[in-house]
Amino acid sequence: MSFANDEAGGRRRFSMPLSPEAAAEEIKSLRHCLNDLVIVLAMPAMWTGGDASQVIDTLLDALLSIVHLDFVYARVRHSAGARPYEILRLPHAQASTLQHREIGGLLNRWLEEEPNTWPSVVRKPLGDGEMSFVPLRLSLYEDAGLIIAGSQRTDFPRQTETLLLSVAVNQAILALKEARLLSAQKQAAAELDRCVAQRTSELANTVEELHLQVSMLQHIPVAAWTIKPDGTPDIVNQSWFDYTGQTAEYVKSNPEAWMTALHPDDREFASRSYWGGIRSRRSFAMEARFLRAADKTYRWHLNRAVALTDADGNLVKFVGTSTDIEDLKQAQEELRRTQAHLAHMTRVTTMGALTASIAHEIHQPLTGIITNANTCLLMLAADPPNVDGAGATARRIIRDGNRATSVIARLRALFSKKEAAIEAVDLNEAAREVLSLCLDDFQRNGVLVRSELSHELPLVAGDRVQLQQVILNLLSNALDAMRAVEDRPRELLIQTELREADSVCVIVRDTGVGFNPRDADKLFTAFYSTKNSGMGIGLSVSRSIIDSHHGRLWAAANDGPGATFAFSLPRATQEPIRVSAQSAARGSILGDPH
Repeated sequence: MSFANDEAGGRRRFSMPLSPEAAAEEIKSLRHCLNDLVIVLAMPAMWTGGDASQVIDTLLDALLSIVHLDFVYARVRHSAGARPYEILRLPHAQASTLQHREIGGLLNRWLEEEPNTWPSVVRKPLGDGEMSFVPLRLSLYEDAGLIIAGSQRTDFPRQTETLLLSVAVNQAILALKEARLLSAQKQAAAELDRCVAQRTSELANTVEELHLQVSMLQHIPVAAWTIKPDGTPDIVNQSWFDYTGQTAEYVKSNPEAWMTALHPDDREFASRSYWGGIRSRRSFAMEARFLRAADKTYRWHLNRAVALTDADGNLVKFVGTSTDIEDLKQAQEELRRTQAHLAHMTRVTTMGALTASIAHEIHQPLTGIITNANTCLLMLAADPPNVDGAGATARRIIRDGNRATSVIARLRALFSKKEAAIEAVDLNEAAREVLSLCLDDFQRNGVLVRSELSHELPLVAGDRVQLQQVILNLLSNALDAMRAVEDRPRELLIQTELREADSVCVIVRDTGVGFNPRDADKLFTAFYSTKNSGMGIGLSVSRSIIDSHHGRLWAAANDGPGATFAFSLPRATQEPIRVSAQSAARGSILGDPH
């Protein structure tokens, strides 16, 4: 039992600790919330390449199921000024014509009001009772649309439901932006490809048609040009001159005159690509930054050249275009949607699985503190007092207190968003700390854990927390791979070793279900997963971390059952740390992680 101050009058009141059943229920609720967040955050993977209607349809179905709504409604415009379309989703058990009519009438009256005047939550009568409504605006552009979630529950929305709805809508906004941009780009690309294909077909027929095509090139809204087989510019349209500020005489003065409009950093690459395409006598493409004369800014362009041949297959010339793709590049950079947040979520989603381990870790030092404190009091109460014994006991209390503090510090660092802090890292120590977090989970699943840590292991330079995240991910994947194993022992081996005198290696080997060797490279691809409930981002994020440390992460199928995952890092430019044989062997069969 603990005391707490009453905020109103400063009175003291009692605060009972949570019962085990209440704590378990709260943990279960948090796990459900985290699982729902993971589902919502994974939805953009389904929306990639889809249109706005697909985004809204899957979003409404997901919200109806995850948040257990009585209805969810969306009104969306495909583009600014377009006519909106409306969607209403109801659970199958409640999907009656009367409810459709009642809900539709209520929403139509409500939507006539100014959106800025809408409250965050409103409760209105509907049918024989009342219903709570939560309006969520899709702020993609002016009057882009909205989503309204409704439930008859009086406590709707709870805090976790508000969070889920907010995250889902934000994900949908990003997906709608991408869908709108991709739709416009596909239309433009399709129109451009159609135009180029049509013109090139005409150019292959007669010289007369070639002159007609040249005339048409002057009027298309992108920079276009033709090149002779030897690489000399032949015809360049006015759009190129308007964009770059160059003249026809200057462009034709020498084959590389046009390259002066390129960004200095792109000229060498562009020259190699250009002449490589000319020598190949086949169609080619490249991306480079060109100077826009109007505002003196460099913008990315996609340059595509199509090889024109005569009836005998001889090269006549190249016809090409330069398309401004700067807006597309910026959109792609914005999507990179979010990769740091996904990396953080891979750490946060492991918290539910580690809750029991955290409780076990903290319970041991706290029990020691209580026991030693009682012993200290008995020694001080003796006649005469045992001062020396009490002092030794007090020092053990301090030791256990520091131990508990260390556990909390490790956990806070592991699940926080901190910038990378490069330091000298002992991978043996880092591996032991992660093993101590996972030990309870391994024991509950009947996994025998062995460690073979090198007695003399050099330090590596890197971010300790990020490297521990990689080790944790490999251990968690190994545990998942062995959960369904019943016909053989579940064994896990973690090793550290020095390879080739300058590379420190961490190896995790399990006896799980393994993987097809042909899929070894796919394992590290974002959103690829061999688990039914996996997001497929853990190994992708882990490889990004190891790559940023100038290391290498790989996977291999075992000769027998299971798989091996390992990473290597360059050793730091320091003397190797000395680890006693006794210390290194302490974790060979993990019984005491400390």
